[in-house]
Amino acid sequence: MYSKKLVFWAACLGILLFGIALITLGSVTPDLKIKLDLTEIESGTLFSILPFGILIGSVLFGPVVDKFGYRLLLAVSCILLFAGFEGVAYAVDQKILKICIFLIGLGGGAVNGATNALVADISDNDKAANLSLLGVFFGIGALGMPLILGLLRSTLSFETIVAAVGILTLATAILFLMLRFPPPKQARGFPLKRSLSLVKDPVILLIAFFLFFQSSFEGILNNWTTTYLINHMSVPQNSALYGLSLFVAGMVVMRLLLGSIFRSATTVKIMTSSFALIFVGLIIMKACISVITAMAGLFLLGAGLAGGFPVMLGLTGARFSDLSGTAFSFVLAIALIGNMLINYGMGVIAQNYGIEHLLNVASGELVIMIVLFFVIIGKAERTNN
Repeated sequence: MYSKKLVFWAACLGILLFGIALITLGSVTPDLKIKLDLTEIESGTLFSILPFGILIGSVLFGPVVDKFGYRLLLAVSCILLFAGFEGVAYAVDQKILKICIFLIGLGGGAVNGATNALVADISDNDKAANLSLLGVFFGIGALGMPLILGLLRSTLSFETIVAAVGILTLATAILFLMLRFPPPKQARGFPLKRSLSLVKDPVILLIAFFLFFQSSFEGILNNWTTTYLINHMSVPQNSALYGLSLFVAGMVVMRLLLGSIFRSATTVKIMTSSFALIFVGLIIMKACISVITAMAGLFLLGAGLAGGFPVMLGLTGARFSDLSGTAFSFVLAIALIGNMLINYGMGVIAQNYGIEHLLNVASGELVIMIVLFFVIIGKAERTNN
């Protein structure tokens, strides 16, 4: 037997570490450039290594947890994060740094996928609500790391802070080893034929491509918002960074509401409201009335995007409950590929046609997501009946 409450809070700690891992590289890159004398191209290479590691971790975790359970996978992943954080803190050359960043991506991708699949497994009829609460802790980690670095910069070096985060991940690995988790779902043999049916299931395929656009929507806003505000709206850099923080804050607040006050809301109501918030946020951003309205638009965009992953992962976990890990691996891998491809495409558009087209790309993604969602709901209802 295992405690669902303990397992849930352990998963929250794990996803918080992933939030920290995802934002740490960007937060300490200026320090690393000075320490290791990195060029802009070399810095860009580091940014490309992290999502590659996350993609590999996202692909591998699913079959592992379905066959062997969660304990060992989560513990080993946190040890990889520990090694990666310590390496980033104390790396003396670029080769070691690149390896450590890959380890952070690999461990972080596995932790992200496994904690989401774990919460889906231990939840009965409220998967989306509990996954929303889990997402709150991701946001806390992503918001907290830059804040901690900023507050402690005058008293502690970035190496000390990053190394301390590494110690936290090692302690978390020990915690995972001590806890009881749900038993493996496929301990007697992995059903290869059943797992291959994932790629033939129309609902799972549609969910995967919904998350392809959901992830890339979040990605282009995370990566290009500050540039858009500075270059297109002439917003000072500090204010632009506050805008990005408000985007993440909107997502955190809405996921907290989805996991508490609105946890009984239907999937259609959640996603319809989400699309409406995104639409209003885009309209406000396009109006370019003032910095304050732009900030409000970013907050609404974050709130609107908050429901996509919890709802779709909840549907995935319910549809393939006997292979939830493998199913999550599949849809998350497609989501990450979308993030990388659309972000690259946004870079091409920004360079050749201007950053002002950011909101046009986002608007196009919103239309596609709306269409995909209602097709998913229709097909899911027909196949369930």
